[in-house]
Amino acid sequence: MNREQVMKIVNEENVRYIRLQFTDIFGTIKNVEIPVSQLPKALDNKMMFDGSSIEGFVRIEESDMYLYPDLDTFVIFPWTAEKGKVARFICDIYHPDGTPFEGDPRNNLKRVLKEMEALGFTDFNVGPEPEFFLFKLDGNGEPTLELNDHGGYFDLAPTDLGENCRRDIVLELEEMGFEIEASHHEVAPGQHEIDFKYQSALRACDDIQTFKLVVKTIARKHGLHATFMPKPLFGVNGSGMHCNLSLFKGDQNAFYDENGMLEMSDTARHFLAGILAHAPNFTAITNPTVNSYKRLVPGYEAPCYVAWSARNRSPLIRIPASRGLSTRVEVRSVDPAANPYLAMAVLLASGLDGVKNNTPAPEPVDQNIYVMTKEQREEIGIVDLPATLAQALENLKKDEILKDALGSHLLEHFIEAKEIEWDMFRTQVHPWERDQYMTQY
Repeated sequence: MNREQVMKIVNEENVRYIRLQFTDIFGTIKNVEIPVSQLPKALDNKMMFDGSSIEGFVRIEESDMYLYPDLDTFVIFPWTAEKGKVARFICDIYHPDGTPFEGDPRNNLKRVLKEMEALGFTDFNVGPEPEFFLFKLDGNGEPTLELNDHGGYFDLAPTDLGENCRRDIVLELEEMGFEIEASHHEVAPGQHEIDFKYQSALRACDDIQTFKLVVKTIARKHGLHATFMPKPLFGVNGSGMHCNLSLFKGDQNAFYDENGMLEMSDTARHFLAGILAHAPNFTAITNPTVNSYKRLVPGYEAPCYVAWSARNRSPLIRIPASRGLSTRVEVRSVDPAANPYLAMAVLLASGLDGVKNNTPAPEPVDQNIYVMTKEQREEIGIVDLPATLAQALENLKKDEILKDALGSHLLEHFIEAKEIEWDMFRTQVHPWERDQYMTQY
C-alpha cells in the first residue's frame, strides 16, 4: 500500500474519518481521530499528540510525540458504513527529532526483530488463539455476570447461543482481510475462540489488537459484553491466548528437519529450551494482571509447570503434530490480557537466547503433570510458573535478556505500574475474606 493507493480508496469509498491508532504500554488501544481533510498531513508524519497524557509514556516537559501511520495497516471498519465510513491506520510513535520512541511497544518489537534478522532469520511467525467470554448487558448497557449460553467445547446451537454473535465477528474480520482458520465454543459456558492464520510477528500483533476491537464492537451490537479478562469466573476454565511460534529463513521453516527427533531441527529445540529457561521470568509480561494468576492453576487446562511435550497438554509448551512449513512451538501460558507487542518481544528474545547459546532442550514430559506430586516434579526438573503477579515481577527484574528485550523505559514504567496494581489488590479487603472471617472471629 502506498500513499496514492490510500488516497484513491478513501475517495472511492467516501471515507469521512481516519483513526490513527497506537497501543500503550498495557496493551490498550489508543487513537486520535481526524477528518479525512487532515489525511495528507497524517501521511506526511506530521500529526502530533500529547504523550504525557498516556500513562507510561513521557513527562509533561517532553510531551510532544508524532504518529507515523503504517500504510500497510490501512483498513475501513465495515460496521461504520451507515454513518460515514471510518478507516484506520496503526501507527508507530516518534520523537520530534525523528527517532523512534523507546516507550512504544510496537517500535520495541521491531527492534527485537532486527536482532533476529542479524542471526540470519527472515521471519518470526506467530499464530495466536485468543479466547474470550460473552456476558449479557443490563438495561444501562453495563456488563453483568449473566452468561448468554451454557455450551461446552465445540457445542452447536441451541446450546451455544453465542453462535450468531461469533459468526458476525468472523464475517466482519474476513471483510477486513483476516483469514479465519477456526471458530468454536470453548470449554466453559459463555467462552469462545476464533483462530486466524499465522502472520509475521508484527502483523500478528496488529491483528490481535484489531481482533479485540472487532470482538468487543460486534458483541455490543448483540447486547453482549466481550471480555478478554483471563479468569472472569471461579470454577471454570479461564481464557488463554496460545501462541504458535516458528522461525523462517526465506521460505523454509527453520524448525523443521525431517531427520531430526520428532522431525524438529536443532534450532527448534534450542529455541524451545530458551523459552523454558526464561518462562518464569517473562510471565509478568505474558500474564500481566493480578487476575492472570487465577487462571494459572491446576485443573483447568492452563499450564502452570515449565516443561514440554509433543503429546501432552499439561506442560507449558506443546509441539503440534503438523510438520513441514507448519512445524511450530505452541506456548500455552500466554493470556489475552497481555500486550501482544511486549509478549512477542520477550518470547522471541527468550527463544533466540536458546539458539545463540545452543541451549539443550530437556527431555519431553509425556505424562500428566497435574497428577504428579511436587517431589515427582522436582525429581525430573519441572519448576512452577509464578503463582502471583508480585512473584512474577521479582523474577522479571533479575533477567538480563528480558530486560534488554524490553529496554529501560518500557521495563521501568511497566514494573512501576504493576507493583502499584499488586499493592492495591494486596491491601483491598475482598468478599471472600468477609465470608470466611466475619463470623469466625
